[in-house]
Amino acid sequence: MTSKILFTILLFSLCILNGCSYPVDSNNKQENSQPTDSVQFYLSEENSYSNAEFKRNLAKAYALAKNVKKDSLKSKYFSELSYYYLSEADSTKFRKSNILALEYSRKIGDSATLANNHWDLASFFDDYAVEDSAYYHYSAAEKIYRALNDTYYSARMLYNMALIQSEIKDYIGSEINTIKAIELFEPLKKYENLFHCYSNLGSLSNALKEYDRALEYYDEALFYLDKVDPNSSAKLGAYNNIGVVYQQMGLHKEAMESFNKVISVDSIKIKNTRNYATAISNYALSQSKLGDSSGVLDKLTEVLHVRDSLNDIRGLAVIQYQIADHYLSLGDSTKALEFALRGKENAVQSSSNLRILELLALLGKIDPKNATSYTHEYIKLNDSLIHEERTLQNKFTRIRFETDQFIEQNVLLARQRQLWIGIAVGILAVAALLLLMFNQLRKNQKLRFEQAQQKANQEIFNLLLAQNTKMEQGKQLEKKRVSEELHDGILGQMLGIRLILTGLNNKTDDTSVLKRAELLKKLQNLEEEIRTISHELSRASEEKIHNFIVSVKELLQTVEDSSDMTCEFKYDHNIDWDQLTADLKINIYRIVQENLQNCIKHSRATQVVVAFEHEGNQLNITISDNGVGFNAKKGKRGIGLKNIKSRLEKLNGTYSINSQVGNGTKVMVTIPHQLIKHVTPQSA
Repeated sequence: MTSKILFTILLFSLCILNGCSYPVDSNNKQENSQPTDSVQFYLSEENSYSNAEFKRNLAKAYALAKNVKKDSLKSKYFSELSYYYLSEADSTKFRKSNILALEYSRKIGDSATLANNHWDLASFFDDYAVEDSAYYHYSAAEKIYRALNDTYYSARMLYNMALIQSEIKDYIGSEINTIKAIELFEPLKKYENLFHCYSNLGSLSNALKEYDRALEYYDEALFYLDKVDPNSSAKLGAYNNIGVVYQQMGLHKEAMESFNKVISVDSIKIKNTRNYATAISNYALSQSKLGDSSGVLDKLTEVLHVRDSLNDIRGLAVIQYQIADHYLSLGDSTKALEFALRGKENAVQSSSNLRILELLALLGKIDPKNATSYTHEYIKLNDSLIHEERTLQNKFTRIRFETDQFIEQNVLLARQRQLWIGIAVGILAVAALLLLMFNQLRKNQKLRFEQAQQKANQEIFNLLLAQNTKMEQGKQLEKKRVSEELHDGILGQMLGIRLILTGLNNKTDDTSVLKRAELLKKLQNLEEEIRTISHELSRASEEKIHNFIVSVKELLQTVEDSSDMTCEFKYDHNIDWDQLTADLKINIYRIVQENLQNCIKHSRATQVVVAFEHEGNQLNITISDNGVGFNAKKGKRGIGLKNIKSRLEKLNGTYSINSQVGNGTKVMVTIPHQLIKHVTPQSA
């Protein structure tokens, strides 16, 4: 547990120095009286006796929090989990819990918690050097803190935003946000925060080559630090920074004095190894610049060993650059090239682009033969960095612009609030009236659509009746023709033969016998003629045309004549399809018609097959084509499909579409209906 406490103290210190996420308020922690299976119990550090157990308890808390019903508790629990997972550097679980924390804090309107969650996410992106995302979430948190009048945390966010802007060389933007933070920190007397702000202003001024101004800012930073802790180790970093400014100014004696303030601190090599190494290497550089090379290489070599022992890859690149530059000044190009190349490798490994540029420039001096190659590499990297910096600066500018708009909108809303309260009732009344009107218009439109649909159904029904009338007329004409054939032809001949045979009954002469033979031949011919008429009538019966099937065939023929598609119609010939009700026929006809129209408009098919089948107590209709097909999951539903769905709802039917890009489309319609099959087959 001791190691856990030390870890927490270290984390809190880093938060103060580097602006990382907010500390969890201890007042939100529950006492150990919580049930041992509660979320709060597992979130409490006091109930974990090791770091490993704490991680296991976090997993248990996460699982329990997901099942909590109350959104306010979910917001609280996932916010705490998000913070702890960030502290534990568990990026996967942090992202999951942070997403949920943001979701529930927005849902319940908890602005303070929402701001904290944005802060956590910004710290996460900052750790992974995703500058634009980190800046965005710091900015989002700052807006909320400002709206809540929380000036301290608003200033913290501005400072964090300024640090990111400094990283991408947006020095002016960084300076503006730093000054805004100072204006908020000063009335609160947050001296340590003011120290960090003025230190950042010093670094910015140094980068802009405003050296005198940089020294003033560093002095101001030390002034505020003395108010907090005159013996603070943070002074060492400030002295190193001041020494670097003097180096840039060419005042190497003053620089060495500043570096010596770090080196001379008691047990500095043990207590603060990094600051010691930085001060020694910078001291050696200024000593060399003053023409005193005694002991310079020893100092640089010592720093090299320190950086190596700390596994400080970025620091190794810096010291290897300094050693290479020192060897070059001594005329030893071989050693200089060796250390420069090693430094370049470490700079690349640590993604230190600025150091890579410095080493490429140095390599061009050391190795003239390959200077062109180093120059090209330098120019390529430099152009890439400039483009990236400009892109990020533009993103930050847009975020700042949106922030300014946000402020202006808040001011405008505050001014208009009283006005809106006065007219709120009127707006609600107008909105209610409009809603009523729109609802009535929708009902009227639906009624007109149903009337139009009913009219179309009536027209189809009338067409079917007219077709039926024509068929009936055809039948009557055929009956009349058969009647005339039988009456005028066969019956007349049979009457004549009967009369002649009556006269020849008692005659036996050769003439009478010959005459009877002729009459028998005529009777045989009449028999053949009657058989022919009978066969024709039988075939006509077998080939009886059903009105509904004929209508569908005519529809397919019309489609075939008006497009490049060939249409095939399959149906069960053992079923009298005219037994379907008029309403069912009309709707089936319309469904087939609509699908055929879709084939013509969209499918680019060359063949379409329509099939009618009857299985059990349901009627199955299938329309399939060999067209281009489409993604059925992403396809839009037009008014045609809506009409089909509406018709099927009336018939208690269903439909489905099976289609893939390049593999055609198949529409399957199912309607519950019982049909009676005939025993004798019917031909198409």
